Amino acid sequence: MQPFDEMYSRLPYEDKALRPQYGPYKQWLDAQTMSQMQSHQEEAEVIFRRVGITFAVYGDKDEGGAGTERLIPFDLLPRIITHNEWTNMQKGLVQRVTALNRFIHDVYHDQEILKAGIIPSEQITHNPQFRAEMVGIDVPHQVYSQISGIDIIRAANEKGEGEYYVLEDNLRVPSGVSYMLEDRKMMMRLFPELFSTYQVAPVAHYPDLLLETLRTCSPGTTDEPTVVVLTPGMYNSAYFEHAFLAQQMGVELVEGQDLFVKDRFVYMRTTQGPKRVDVIYRRVDDDFLDPTTFRSDSSLGCAGLIEVYRAGNVTICNAVGTGIADDKSIYPYVPKMIEFYLGEKPILKNVPTHICRNPEDLKYTLANLKDLVVKEVHGAGGYGMLVGPAASKAEIEEFRQALIKNPSGYISQPTLSLSSCPTFVKEGIAPRHIDLRPFVLSGKTVQMVPGGLTRVALKEGSLVVNSSQGGGTKDTWILEV
Repeated sequence: MQPFDEMYSRLPYEDKALRPQYGPYKQWLDAQTMSQMQSHQEEAEVIFRRVGITFAVYGDKDEGGAGTERLIPFDLLPRIITHNEWTNMQKGLVQRVTALNRFIHDVYHDQEILKAGIIPSEQITHNPQFRAEMVGIDVPHQVYSQISGIDIIRAANEKGEGEYYVLEDNLRVPSGVSYMLEDRKMMMRLFPELFSTYQVAPVAHYPDLLLETLRTCSPGTTDEPTVVVLTPGMYNSAYFEHAFLAQQMGVELVEGQDLFVKDRFVYMRTTQGPKRVDVIYRRVDDDFLDPTTFRSDSSLGCAGLIEVYRAGNVTICNAVGTGIADDKSIYPYVPKMIEFYLGEKPILKNVPTHICRNPEDLKYTLANLKDLVVKEVHGAGGYGMLVGPAASKAEIEEFRQALIKNPSGYISQPTLSLSSCPTFVKEGIAPRHIDLRPFVLSGKTVQMVPGGLTRVALKEGSLVVNSSQGGGTKDTWILEV
């Protein structure tokens, strides 16, 4: 079965196979020359570099393992999603994130889902993402993941129709929203005429929604909560995004050394003297938040922060311990969570998943490595992953040994062919595989801007869209009608 293409109902590309939502765009595209498109591509790169929209790649062999700054490739051809498709996806995302927040609260309180035998207790209590320090702590609105990045793929079903699946949940410190916003600004700058042809839902208000969400999660000690963005510093791969979001929200960007604890409150140092902090949007992993509670060698956090957190005098977004729902070995249980906590059938499907800690799943995985995708349960960024059909015999054998040695550290999934979308590459316009990361904000209510970050695998045939693995991004258009 050929992969589902977003723009054409069959490949190779033919106008008679064009999907209706792409009609006006295709007419416009046909009027462009390749030299015009190349000129626009170069202009976008110049502007992105001038603005500083880069990310660091660690362990780059060409740089002796040091972090190198790279520009994330930007594709000029948008991905278009119809209003009805988005409406259903949005309902599914709200449902899923609501259930995940209920699950995290339950895990750190009554553990009803474990008592019901739906998830094995050892997968929680022996999980390195489970933080015993969070047991019994109440957080505002029982929301643990205020900012959730849910990775969605589209693949052809038995009828050859495109169906959306959740590939994974990112609930700790999901990144990429700055690229969503900057991609839209770039498209409006380069091709303003297209936005008079289409009614594209806006995304520019995301920073306003984010600030509103963070403020509503304040511990309630003041009517005017002070929000800060906590960054590990300028050498972090996502530092551009940290600075960008702080600037867009009009709040302070701070590092751990800018904060201190006194009388069970957190303060930041300012030129006018200490200022109390109510909400910390942290882009620092749990282990580095507080050297008195977690890693004693961390200089990225603030000593005593967790004591203030436990006292209810500061809110940390996303909450400490949220990673328990971020774990890929927990992902297969999310449909059951939705039924358990909400009494509803899941709107969005999971990708079928084998949990290698289970003997039968391990046996199946080992017998079918060449056909499966195998992932580390704590892996991220496209690392620690085997794509069987694209792997060498040596790579497959290496993963086989890793699986036998530590089966609980892995899951496996069928190699779904991610949907493709026309992409501007050196050779011209060609199909490349994509995914979508919508950003879901949870406070008193659950809300999101229409769309998300579409990531594209620029290498022909590749299914790995991560920027750290050579992927790029493109604008996502949600049609308002």
